[in-house]
Amino acid sequence: MNTVCKYIATLGFIGYIPFAPGTFGTFAAFLFYVLIRPSVTLHIFVLSVIIPLGILTSHRAEHALNQKDSRHIVIDEFCGFLLAVLFIPFSMHYAVSAFFLFRVFDILKPFPIKRLESFFRGGVGIMADDALAALYANAVLQTWKMLF
Repeated sequence: MNTVCKYIATLGFIGYIPFAPGTFGTFAAFLFYVLIRPSVTLHIFVLSVIIPLGILTSHRAEHALNQKDSRHIVIDEFCGFLLAVLFIPFSMHYAVSAFFLFRVFDILKPFPIKRLESFFRGGVGIMADDALAALYANAVLQTWKMLF
């Protein structure tokens, strides 16, 4: 079971790419989004499956890898990107903008994102900080959409 959880949490080989695995995890979600162009209903369904799956598998993978919030765990970045584009009209402009905004917020971890990692433990903590970074990115895109 731990092997399956590690495989899911690391998105197979993606989490083991030696440089920027989080960026590649985000890029996997970007490709999924651009190629599938999910309807809002499908988008919500995918998130409703991947969020609990991410919490469970990243928690188990963290223990199996014996590393707190291991850089190999990238399901949180996959989920984060999908949250960043939720309720945003599909366009390459928005998709690319969401990719960069999400990565910036995920890397810089502005307040209170950094606190979530220490407040929540295990899989919830791993997923929570990326979810908040995604909500920041989504808020910027929603604001952009309303203004322009």
